[in-house]
Order: sequence, then structure tokens, then C-alpha cells
Amino acid sequence: MRSFLTLFIAPLLTLTLAIPGASVPATAAELPAASECTPDPRFDKSDFRGMWIASVVNIDWPARRGQSAQAQQQQLIDWFDLAKENNFNAVVLQVRPTADTFWPSSKEPWSRWLTGTQGQDPGYDPLAFAVEQAHARGLQLHAWFNPYRVTMTKSLKNLTPDHPAKLNPEWIIRKDGKWYYDPGIPEVRAHVVDTIMEAVERYDIDGVHFDDYFYPYPGSRKPFKDKKTYKQYGQAFATRGDWRRANTDALIKELSDRIEATKPWVQFGVSPFAVWRNQRTDPEGSATRAGVQNYDQLYADTRKWVREGWIDYIAPQIYWTRGFKIADYEVITRWWDNEIDIAKANGHNVGLYIGEATYRAGTSTTKAWRKKNVLVKHRKFTRTIPNVGGAIYFSAKDVKANRRNTTSRLVDRYYSQPAIAPGYGNPTTAPPQPPTNITRRNGQITWSTSDPNVVNYAIYQVPTTTPIDCAFIDARHLAAVIPPNATNQWTAPSNGEQVFISAVDRWGRESDPQARRG
Repeated sequence: MRSFLTLFIAPLLTLTLAIPGASVPATAAELPAASECTPDPRFDKSDFRGMWIASVVNIDWPARRGQSAQAQQQQLIDWFDLAKENNFNAVVLQVRPTADTFWPSSKEPWSRWLTGTQGQDPGYDPLAFAVEQAHARGLQLHAWFNPYRVTMTKSLKNLTPDHPAKLNPEWIIRKDGKWYYDPGIPEVRAHVVDTIMEAVERYDIDGVHFDDYFYPYPGSRKPFKDKKTYKQYGQAFATRGDWRRANTDALIKELSDRIEATKPWVQFGVSPFAVWRNQRTDPEGSATRAGVQNYDQLYADTRKWVREGWIDYIAPQIYWTRGFKIADYEVITRWWDNEIDIAKANGHNVGLYIGEATYRAGTSTTKAWRKKNVLVKHRKFTRTIPNVGGAIYFSAKDVKANRRNTTSRLVDRYYSQPAIAPGYGNPTTAPPQPPTNITRRNGQITWSTSDPNVVNYAIYQVPTTTPIDCAFIDARHLAAVIPPNATNQWTAPSNGEQVFISAVDRWGRESDPQARRG
């Protein structure tokens, strides 16, 4: 049994906070063994709850191009507050949507989605502001990058004169009315990795995030015209498809290695189109009939990245419902769950989150999506899948829209209490040390820590009638997850509950919950 420090010494047990009316907890002999404690699946304590905030074409933020810095900042605060109010613990913010950046970069120009003019300074550093505001709320900030997209239109006139695509016209290819960096050119890949690493090195982000865009989607079925690049760089490969997959693999592996060497606690995650391959294409694929397959059309061997441990988490965009014959939500989830088992057998600690189509929830798209409990049913199912560690919802404006109360029903059922964001990969530091110097004065509980790796504190308020050994197995008594600050304080409850505090590090590891000595 873990050791718990409390306010005054009680026989055979640690102590409770000296609050009027508080009763003395049961003795150790009366406590159930840890194996007798049953976690409640409605109150996951380690649970990634993310919300995508898209900036391309101003989907979520900023609401419009050219707004003042103050207006943009307030909008971002409002999105972060929405996440916190719904007991989410992470935001996935798009900071490089079209080969332009939301930070003052030496590699690429300011994003046009901020001011309306690419290269124009918005008057503040949006990424620095986002990190500060997210962390102030105990939220993780995963920075979302699109690796290869350069424009959303066929015209290059909106690019700055010093844009890498203008300086290196041989780097770009047009397809279906948009321009892309050519993934087959080694200098392109180096540029993309260097640009992302600039953000990793300069900002205290918690994650680097890719979505589903690598080689362009088939779209019109017109070819991606990289024949010349293939002839120059791909002759060692049997097919152009093998060469393209090797290019995408190289991007993932090189970025993974750079992050690991620089800030190993930064989580590297990918949220791909959900289907790796259909079973009719490959017997090891999923029992689906999707028209697009990552391996074959997007040249992204997403399964390989999981099995090799090149990424810390994968969040397949399972944007279909349970029972959908072409691509069933449950079938795909189970397929990815099995892939995580294989990764674990290979010695790789990779997480699995589910990308949820909140933009479809509560709409009239189909009968299944019209149901008020569609997201609740998804969550109820994924809680039965051992390796699912959370979900990410697309996108912020749809979380807020709460059509047919789909968001509020989800929150009421499964997110009524806070949760600690998990971490994956291989921790490079010792587990966090418990808080120290816990005191109570004038109704405030304060504490301190000397552990530099602590990023949050978990605050538990436990009824005195609750066996202490069962109080921390789930989030039923988790009152808040809050960041360190100058005072590190919590208002003592007036209802006789005991208060315990644990420290949480960058990998989502939690110290033993502690309370003040008498």
C-alpha cells in the first residue's frame, strides 16, 4: 500500500486534514486490499482529452484574418477556457498550416491566416502566447504542423518574395489547385524538419502533431507529377510507391530522432486517415472497404511507425459510426488496438487515441450521426478497448456548437471529473517527487516542490468515509489538475473532505498523493 501523509497521526494510518466535523478514517486493518478496489470506467484518471483548433482558412482561430492582436488573444483564451470547462486536458493547435508560421520564424514567413497578408507581423508571438495560456490552465499544448502543403489555391502570388517555395521553385508541385512541397527532395525534407524543430527548441510545447496530410489525397485522380524527382532520387526502389513511402518514412524517422535528442518529453503524434489498408488489399489490413488507404494512396505506412516506435501516439481519424459497413468504427478501433499490442511486444510504448468527428455529431448527415448519444456510445465502446488512452475532437467550433447536446452529454457521462493526460515513449527522468511543505492557513492549503519536472498537481478531495487505499484508483475524487505557480495553493473544503495532492510530470506520471503532517 502506498504511504499517505495527513494532518494528525491516527492509529495505524496516516492523517486527515483537521477540518471541523471530519471523522477519523478506518484503520489499516479495515481497509480493502488494492486488488479489491474497482475503478469506475466513467472516471478514467489517465485519459487524453484533446480538442483540435484549426487555423487554416480560419476554421477555428483566428475567427477572421486581420483582427487585432488583442482580439486574437481573447478568442484563443475563449477556446482554452472551453476546453477546461469540459474537463479536456489538451489542445492541438495548428501553427504551420501552409508553409507559414504562427511564430517569428527564420525558416518561413508569418502565416497569412493571422493578418491576411503572409509575412506581416501580427504584433505578438501567437505560439508563445498559446503555450503560456494553455499551461496556465493545466492544458497540454500540442503544436500541429502540416508538413508539405504550401498554398490552398493555384496561385503563388500570395507568397512572400523570400518564401522558400519562391526561392526554390523546383521544390513545389501543383495538384488539384494547390501547391505542395515535393516530399521526394531531400532538401525539402530537411527544411520541413528544421522548421518544426525551431518551434520545438524555442517553445515549451508538449507535443508535435501531424494530421493526415502527407502525399496529397487522390482527389481528381490526376497524378502528382514527381516523375522527374523519382528519376533523380528513386532508382534504388522497385516502384514509385515504394519510393514515396520511403520518403514519408524518412520524414517521420528523422523528426522523431531530432525530437528525442532535443526534448525527449515532447510527444510526437500522428492523426492519420484511419485505414492503413483494407483486408481485401492486404490480409493484415482491417475488415474495411475504404476508398482511400494510407499505404497505397497517401504513401504513409502508418502501421510501420507504430510497430517501430517512431511516434509516441497515433490518433486515427475514425470519422465513421458504429455499424457503418464500409468502415465500421468498432472494427477499425480493434484493428489499431491490436497494432498497439504488437508495438508493445516489440518493446515500444506507443499510445492510441481516437480522432472523433465532432463536426458530424448531431447533424443530419445520417441517422447514426443524428443520435444525441453518438459520442457517448463511441466513448462507452472505446473504454472497453485496453489500449485506447483517450480521444481528440475535431474541431473546436463543433465542440462548442454542441449540436443536439452531443458534447454536453459526453461530458456529463465521461468527462464530469478532470483527468491526467498520459505520456508515452521512454521517460528519461526519475518519477516525480511528492509535494512537500504542505500547510493549511486561513482556509488555504499550500505546498512546494523541488522537482523541476513537475508540470501539474492533482488535487483530490476525499470523503472521510472513503477507504484511502481506493480513493486514487480513478478520478471520482479528483477535484482539479492545476499547474505550478508562485503560491501553489488550494482552498480547503468546508464539508469535511480530506485533501491530498500529487505531483505530475511531463510523461503523465503521478507521485503518491500527500497531505500535511500535523
